[in-house]
This record gives sequence, structure tokens and C-alpha cells, in this order.
Amino acid sequence: SMMTEELKTYTAQEPQIHFGTGGWRAIISEGFTQLNVQRVAQALAARIISQGVADKPVVIGYDQRFLSPEFAWWSAQVLAANGIHVHLIDRPAPTPMIMWTVKDLGCAYGMAITASHNPAIYNGIKVFTAGGRDAEVEITTPLQDAANALGAGDIKLIELSEAQAAGLISTQTSMNWYIDSILDSVDVEAIRHAHLKIVLDPMFGVSRTCLQTILMTARCDVETIHERRDTLFGGRLPSPSSKTLHALANEVLERGAAMGIATDGDADRLGVIDNTGKFLHPNEILVLLYEYLLEEKGWHGPVVRNLATTHLLDRVARAHGEQCYEVPVGFKWVSSKMAEHDAIIGGESSGGLTVKGHIAGKDGVYAGTLLVEMVAKKGKHLSEIYADIVAKYGQLEMIETDYGFTMERKAQLLEQIYERHDLPEFAQAVDHVSYLDGCKVYFADDSWVVIRFSGTEPLLRVFAESATYEQAQGIIEQVVAYYQLA
Repeated sequence: SMMTEELKTYTAQEPQIHFGTGGWRAIISEGFTQLNVQRVAQALAARIISQGVADKPVVIGYDQRFLSPEFAWWSAQVLAANGIHVHLIDRPAPTPMIMWTVKDLGCAYGMAITASHNPAIYNGIKVFTAGGRDAEVEITTPLQDAANALGAGDIKLIELSEAQAAGLISTQTSMNWYIDSILDSVDVEAIRHAHLKIVLDPMFGVSRTCLQTILMTARCDVETIHERRDTLFGGRLPSPSSKTLHALANEVLERGAAMGIATDGDADRLGVIDNTGKFLHPNEILVLLYEYLLEEKGWHGPVVRNLATTHLLDRVARAHGEQCYEVPVGFKWVSSKMAEHDAIIGGESSGGLTVKGHIAGKDGVYAGTLLVEMVAKKGKHLSEIYADIVAKYGQLEMIETDYGFTMERKAQLLEQIYERHDLPEFAQAVDHVSYLDGCKVYFADDSWVVIRFSGTEPLLRVFAESATYEQAQGIIEQVVAYYQLA
């Protein structure tokens, strides 16, 4: 029944290639087909040749989804046929590891076959550029247009055996370089002496080997659940949230573990269960880590968050004489703003974050390791460390909701909200309104609400944050009633 429900929700899109905020994602066999994937690979090859960077390898990696390895090889076949060397990571790999490899090998481009945390019927492609960053829209739009213009006859192909014999495709199955880069950037010694018990939940995705190896190298006692390959992700969304991590919470309590770490389908985002079995929201993780870098590690610098992420970060920044920068949704905005202002951490309420000096993209493996280091160094329970934060900076509660819609309803909402700027009469005093990405209303009391269309799924998202859960709920109810969303 989950599948039929899903198909009803995710109504058929144009079976054309379209890159959104998280790469191109489409339903397998509808838009995500061998032909369309090879059109993207051919368009990328043409771009590489026209830019004169065909002498550098292209890194290709893939996740645990249905047909991901096959799609990766089919892409490699096209690039090789165009005379471009492919460095294929031939085992399911975290997206951050693929990005790291692009940076490490000095490549101009890389790609990952992944639909991240989308439902199981999806697959997708993320494209990376030099330095291992998410490709900007200035690259993905021309790429998608070029791909959409190609016919089946325009795609160059070479037999895989021939490509490998010619040295055009080389494979890597080791994760050691990436694992070592993370071990080199954390205090392994501190973790080793804390003897922590950690439970991992890769959500049938790709993080198990990396996180397990890193934590066991640091002598943690590691227990793993949901580690096999299941292309249906156990019938759940491979997205860490309070709803999807009940099994992890139970396991943490049962084993008396220090924490549980879950990563989404491609391990660029994380979800955490604290020692009391409570889900720690990505907002809370960001605040914990930012304060840890400033206070304990003695780092200096601003923080970057997207507009749907907690304003508690602004309070931490202010308390330390630092700045908090707000950007639109889409991680590439976070990484470019971080580079611009030399920020030390940046992230989103959806669970993606990155720390200066690692990669310019989300990395759930690195973030999880850093969190373990923090607990080891502070010698306190995770729940106590967060209680200290609240005592210091106060509390903000955030509520995230989303609503499906028909195409005609979407057109009406777009016109009403973004063109006519027709907003509800809120109970709170409005300070100002921004249309940077969707619509964000800032209230005078530090509360806010965001109304925007998702860039990865056909949903209207409404997020609100306020001093209490009830106040945030009240703001959302006003929006829902006004636009008749429910």
C-alpha cells in the first residue's frame, strides 16, 4: 500500500531531465531511465571537452538504491566512449566521500547516482565541480538543457570490457583515504579514552562501513541496525526524523548507549538520538557544534544557515561577537556563503551541515564523528550538554509541515503569495517580510514562519519557529487556515 500511496502523492512529472536543489531526481522507469541517464552523461562529456578539461578523470559513485550501480556503469560507458577517463568508486559510497574524492584527485567534475532521502521509487544524479562542491545552477541548467536536446543516436557508447582494457575506466573499492581524512581532523585520542557505546542506523543506506570503521578505530563500542542493502529501505523513507528513528531510539535505551547516529540514504545528512532516547533535531545539532567549535576548540568565525533553520544560531553568534548569515534553501548557497565569509560551520534544518576545512558540502559521517568527539571531550551526557545550551541561550521550538497540491492549486498559491503578497493577518506583530526564497515573515518577538515550495518534491512547506511549541503551532494554523491548505 505504501507504493500506491506514494504514486498518488508523487504525481507524474514531465519525463524530462530537470535539476532542482538536490540534483536531478525522478521516478525509476518513468523519467529516470537508462537513456536519460546516458543523455546526462553525454551532455557532461560534451561540456568537459568544450572546456578543455578532458585530461582530468571524472569520479562516479553510487548509493544503495535500486539499479544505482548499473546506472553508474552506464554513465561511465558514455564518458569513456568520449575519451574521458572515469574513476569509478565501485561500492556503495556516501555522497560526501564521492565529493571528497573529486577534491582529493583534483577533478573538474564528479557525479553520484543517488536520490538521497527520496522515496524508494526514485533515483537521481548529483553533479559535482572542482573542489568537490555541488554544481551551481549556472552549470546544471545548461547541462539539463543540453541533455534534453539529445536523441538516442547522439550518445556515444563503448563496450565496458573495451573501455577497461583501454584504461579509460579505473575502479576503487577502498574508502581509506576518506576515512583517514576524517580521523586526521578529530581528536581520536579523546574519543579512545571515553569508551563510548554508539548505535548506528544507516537506514539501509551507505554510511555503515565509514562510520563503523571511524568509530571502531577510535575504540567506541559500535552496534549497527538496518545495515543490509534493501532497495525499499524497509518500507520507510530513508530520511532521519523523529518519526523514522523509533528503532534506533529503542536500541539506544536498551543498550544504555551514549547516542544513536542515523544517516539518510546517501549519508550527507544525519539524525541523532541522545542518551535518553530523545530525537535531537538537526537545528539542535548545529547549535551544539557551533558552540563547541567556538568554546572548546577555540575557533573564530561566523555561521551560515538557510532561512528555514533555527535562529538560536544567531543568538550563539551574537554572544560570541560573531555573525550569522542567512541564505536560501539548497546547500550550494550555504557552501558559497561560507567560503565568502570564512564561516566555521554551516547547515540546514533538514540535517545537512559542513565544517570548515573538510568539504564544501554536507557530510553526515564527519558531523557524526565530530559529535562523538564533543561528548568524549565534555565528559557529559548529550542531553546534559543540550540542557546547558538552553540554560544559556533560551529555547526556540520549530515545527515543520508540508502539504501536497494539484498543479492548478500551485499556480493560484504562487500568484497569491509571491505576486500579490497576500498574507494572513497574523496575531503577532510583523517586523519584516522577505521573498529571498519563498516567503519568510519575521515577527518582532524572534518568531518567524517560512512558506515555500520544495525544490525536491511536489510539496508546499510551512515551517515556523517560536519560543514555545504552542506559539509555533498557532502561527502554522493561521497560514493553513488562510490558504486552505489542509
